[in-house]
Amino acid sequence: MTLRPPAPLAHGIGSRHDLPLSPFYAYAGAFAALFVSFLALGLLWSASRFRGNSSGLALPRPVQRLADARGTRAALRVLGLGAAVLVLAHLLFGPDDPERNPAPGAVHVLFWVGLVPASLLCGPVWRLLNPLRTLHAAGCRALGRDPGAGRPLPARLGIWPAALGLFAYTWLELASPDPASRTSLLAFLLTHAAVQLAAAAWFGARWFDGGDAFEAYSTLFARLSPFGRRDDGRLVLRNPFHGLDATPPVPGLVAAVCVMLGSTAYDGYSDAPSWITTLQTSPLGPTATGTLGLLGAVTLVAVLYALCAGRAPRAAFAHALVPIALGYLVAHYFTLYATEGPRTLALAAGATDPAPPEPPLGPGGLAALQVLAIVTGHVLGVVAAHDRAVRLLPPEKSVTGQLPLFALMIAYTLGGLGLLIA
Repeated sequence: MTLRPPAPLAHGIGSRHDLPLSPFYAYAGAFAALFVSFLALGLLWSASRFRGNSSGLALPRPVQRLADARGTRAALRVLGLGAAVLVLAHLLFGPDDPERNPAPGAVHVLFWVGLVPASLLCGPVWRLLNPLRTLHAAGCRALGRDPGAGRPLPARLGIWPAALGLFAYTWLELASPDPASRTSLLAFLLTHAAVQLAAAAWFGARWFDGGDAFEAYSTLFARLSPFGRRDDGRLVLRNPFHGLDATPPVPGLVAAVCVMLGSTAYDGYSDAPSWITTLQTSPLGPTATGTLGLLGAVTLVAVLYALCAGRAPRAAFAHALVPIALGYLVAHYFTLYATEGPRTLALAAGATDPAPPEPPLGPGGLAALQVLAIVTGHVLGVVAAHDRAVRLLPPEKSVTGQLPLFALMIAYTLGGLGLLIA
C-alpha cells in the first residue's frame, strides 16, 4: 500500500539492492533458530504450561476501578466517535489529494497499522473506541431498547464476517484502483458502517465481536498483550502466551489469520518488478490481476496450513499463526508507521505539505529489524504450537505429530524472508 511516491519507504520494505542483507546468513540464521527451538521444546517441554484466561497477576484494585469506570469508557467512546467524525469531515470536504488530505493516512496508517501496537500494549482497544458500537448504543437508547437484545447468532458464523471484512479492507488497500482517494475510502467506510449497524440492529451488540473486521483484528493481536482479564473478570498482568492460548477456536479463525498473513505477503510481493510488469501487461487489467494475486496469496497460506494441520481440528493451531502475522506486520510496516504517521498528524494539524521525518533506522538497522521480527514471530509460533500439541496429541506423538507444522513454519519463514531479499 503506497500513499506517497517513495514506495520502499512507504512499505518499509527494500529489495536486496537497498538493504545490506545477506540471503545466506538470513536463511541460515532463521533455520537455525527454528530448528534449535523445536529441538529444545521437544526435549524439555513435555507438558502443557499455558493456562489461558485462568492465569495472571491481578493488578491493584484502583487500576481495575479506573479501567472499568463509566467515565473512562465514556471518554474512550467520545474519543473514537470524535476521531471518526474528523476523518469523515476530511473525506467529505478535504482535497482529493492524499498529499494534502490527512484522511487516507489516518485510515491506512494511524488506524490500520497503529491498531496493532495499541492492541499489544492496551488490549482489545477497538472494542472501547469503535464508533459504530457507540452509534448502535445511542440508537438503542433513543428507542428504549437494550443494545444487547437481538436474534441469536448462529454458532457456525463465528468470526467469518470479520474474516470477509478483513479481506475487503485489504483488497481496498492493496488491489483497488485508487485506495487513497476520497471516493474509495468513503464508499468503503460508509458501506462497512451500514452493514455493521444493520447487523447489530438484528443481532444486538454481540454482533461486533465476530462481525466487525477491525474488532476481530484488534482482539487477535490483543491476545499477545501483557494485560488481560482472567475468567473472574480481574484485570491482570500475564505472560502473553497465556492470552494467546485463550484464543477461542471459533469458525472463521483460520480464515481471518490467513487473510492477515496472505495480505501482508502479497503487499511485500507487490513491489517486485516482475509483479509490477505483470500488473501492467495483464489482459485482465491491474485491478482484476491484483485481486487474483491477493486472493491467491491468501489461498496459498490457507492451503499450506490445512495440509500441515493434519487431522487436528482446523482451528486448533490457528492461534500459533498470530505471532507470525505480527512479525510480518512489523517487518513490512515499521517504516511506514514511523514516517507517514507523523506526516499525517502534521497534515491534520494544518501543516502544508509537511515532509515525513527521516526513518528511525538506517538500511542496516532496518534489515536487522525485519529479519528479527520475522524469525521471532515464527519462533513464538513454534512455542505456541508445541504447547498445544503436547496437550492434544498422545505423548508418543507429541513431537513427531508436530513435524508437518514445523515444516509449515519453515515454509512461512522462507517465504517471509524471500519477500525481503527478492
